Amino acid sequence: MSDSADSGVEPGTDAGTDADREGEDGDGGPMQVSSPDYHSENHTAAQTCGWTANALRGEGKCYKNIYYGIESHRCIQMTPVVRCNERCVFCWRDHQGHSYEMDDVEWDDPEAVVDASIRLQKRLLSGFGGNDEVPREVFEQSMEPRHVAISLDGEPSLYPYLPELIDAFHDRDITTFLVSNGTRPEMLRECDPTQLYVSVDAPERHTFDEVVGAMEDDAWEKLLETMDVLAEKDETRTVLRTTLVKGENMHHPDWYAGFYQQADPDFIEMKAYMHVGHSQGRLDRSAMPDHEEVVEFTERIGEYMPEFTELKEVPASRVALLSKTEDTWVPKLKKDSEFWARDPMTGD
Repeated sequence: MSDSADSGVEPGTDAGTDADREGEDGDGGPMQVSSPDYHSENHTAAQTCGWTANALRGEGKCYKNIYYGIESHRCIQMTPVVRCNERCVFCWRDHQGHSYEMDDVEWDDPEAVVDASIRLQKRLLSGFGGNDEVPREVFEQSMEPRHVAISLDGEPSLYPYLPELIDAFHDRDITTFLVSNGTRPEMLRECDPTQLYVSVDAPERHTFDEVVGAMEDDAWEKLLETMDVLAEKDETRTVLRTTLVKGENMHHPDWYAGFYQQADPDFIEMKAYMHVGHSQGRLDRSAMPDHEEVVEFTERIGEYMPEFTELKEVPASRVALLSKTEDTWVPKLKKDSEFWARDPMTGD
């Protein structure tokens, strides 16, 4: 998966208590899934991000709440496979732990993965039940997750039953946000999550080879094919996400625009690289753009995409969004929707 860390705290600031820092290595970045600080069952792994803890304490929510309506304290961050077929220079994970040979994996069925994800989430959040800073009602809501971000680690499309897994979450009335690196277009063609993100971290092949470090020779061609798959999606909301690395891939906004237009996405997210975890051994801290630089580059891209009339930004996460409409929330997540009326904690 091609996705930068978003811990819920600003780089260089105090991450908080020891409990808040669980899941981070000695350098302040999130640890590899193989670490005992991650919670896993077979090939399913889950971990909470800083925004989950912040939301429980009433200290703010993830930008996905601002943009799309996700309730951070009720969102599972998980993966059905911890292996990846790319070695992105900006990735906070340890590339040594990402061997993606699949011959030795005993795959659980989708229902088992859903069950494991919910169990792991409850275990991760159980300690907040005794935290005086967390209202009891909010904690009880967190024990009934309504969203899942299939984006923690690895490349989810390597899981052979990914379409069925998404359906299984939907059967539990849990919305799905799937993040992929786009190297398995044939798999993504069969997937219809609530929202499908594909990472586009270069505007052309040379930068792709330098920044993404794909392990397969045809990864670039597969990403191009995935753009066609996204353009065919009618019901599924689609997002192209670019992690911006200063000095590496923040160039040729017109080329990015041309690439993006192939997919006809609903949204484009531009997110700053975060200098955390194992990426600190590959990149200098100066490679992390500030929020103003993210917005400026996004505006330059928008000049070539006049159909994207709206630009939204969340400075705390160093992220900007291009949208064709002002209202960017998932329709079913609006507060008066049937989705929330069916909610065991907040519905009638």
